[in-house]
Amino acid sequence: MSDTAPGPVSLLSRRARRLPFPPVDRARKMRVFATSLLLAMAVVFFAARQFEHVHPAIGFVRAFAEAAMVGGLADWFAVTALFRHPLGLPIPHTAIIPENKDRIADTMAAFLQENFLTPQVVARRLTGMNAAAAAGAFLADPRGGEGRIRAGAAGLLADVLESLDQEKLGGLAKGALRAQLEKLEIGPLLGQLIGAAIADGRHMAVMESFVRWAALTLEDNEDLIRTMIHERANALMRFTNLDQRLANGILDGLYKLLAETVVVPDHPLRAKIEEGLEKLAHDLVHDPAMRLRVERMKAEVLANPAFARWLDGLWERGRVRLLQAVREPGGVLAGQLGLSLAELGNALQNDPRLQLLVNRFARRTLVGVATRYGGQIVRLVSETVRRWDARTVTDRIEGAVGRDLQFIRINGTLVGGLVGVAIHTIDVLL
Repeated sequence: MSDTAPGPVSLLSRRARRLPFPPVDRARKMRVFATSLLLAMAVVFFAARQFEHVHPAIGFVRAFAEAAMVGGLADWFAVTALFRHPLGLPIPHTAIIPENKDRIADTMAAFLQENFLTPQVVARRLTGMNAAAAAGAFLADPRGGEGRIRAGAAGLLADVLESLDQEKLGGLAKGALRAQLEKLEIGPLLGQLIGAAIADGRHMAVMESFVRWAALTLEDNEDLIRTMIHERANALMRFTNLDQRLANGILDGLYKLLAETVVVPDHPLRAKIEEGLEKLAHDLVHDPAMRLRVERMKAEVLANPAFARWLDGLWERGRVRLLQAVREPGGVLAGQLGLSLAELGNALQNDPRLQLLVNRFARRTLVGVATRYGGQIVRLVSETVRRWDARTVTDRIEGAVGRDLQFIRINGTLVGGLVGVAIHTIDVLL
């Protein structure tokens, strides 16, 4: 076994076990005090009973202590009977909570569903909630308002993200992205994009950039072209230098063609290129053979190991960015992105129509979640409590309300003593 401290994964796994962490006994001091008070009343009772003949006032002390013992013992029995058998005796109707664990689980689940997870309740509670304004306030000033709560929640989310198995989580994310890409038919999408660009005239800038690139490429490879023409010319042409004149003519013609294509708006080459783009856009949308070729090319790209490496890098950068956004929201929301989000936040705060749309969407979404998954949530609560053993349920409930229950014992002891004094007073007077 390693002596190192358990990591986040091991800590999360412990939470899923029968008893994740020993419950904190917050009622221990009050339990000791209540028991000590009961024992003190017993000592006072026996002492007062021995010296009752010394003075009549001692009878009141004896009556107080006697009634206090009865009240303290009765409340001790009642409190103990909730969680276990008093003195280990199987008295009927004791150990109520462990004996009725499953019924308590079902009652808790029913209470949660009836009061929190029904569509009507969710819609009613969200009616007066302005989620859009709250989101707008955060986007406009991510550092303001409830900073400690936000920072704590962000830190918890970051710890959970870091504690998850990165290989499995990354595999799920990359698998989901790959599955979406495989289902996406790229051909019609590309065709529609090219068609929209041609209709808006945005293809002209791309075409001119391509022609300029071709001219620069031609200029960088002049020597290569001259060498190719020289090698393919016959001896007579090389002897008379006709090959050089031919190379110059070809290059000059190409330069002139490319320059005129850029300068002249209605140049035939422009029209030919545009015609080719229009045909490509049409075929990508309507030609099954072209769409099939594009899909095959897409499949080859997806199967290429280089794409897998790119996808790994994309996931890692996204994961690091997400952790950075959670741990340092102020830093991530800086710059142009921060300004854009701040503008969106101001719009959400000040535009009633936008608030209405966002709040309506949020309300419908949460009501839909409650409708579709409310039963599963309450079933999870019920099944979780049912899987706990009786000791776990007892410890958790007692840890939550045990301090108040010990106050009941203390109050029962003191109130019982006062009632005993009152009864003794009436007895003396009558």
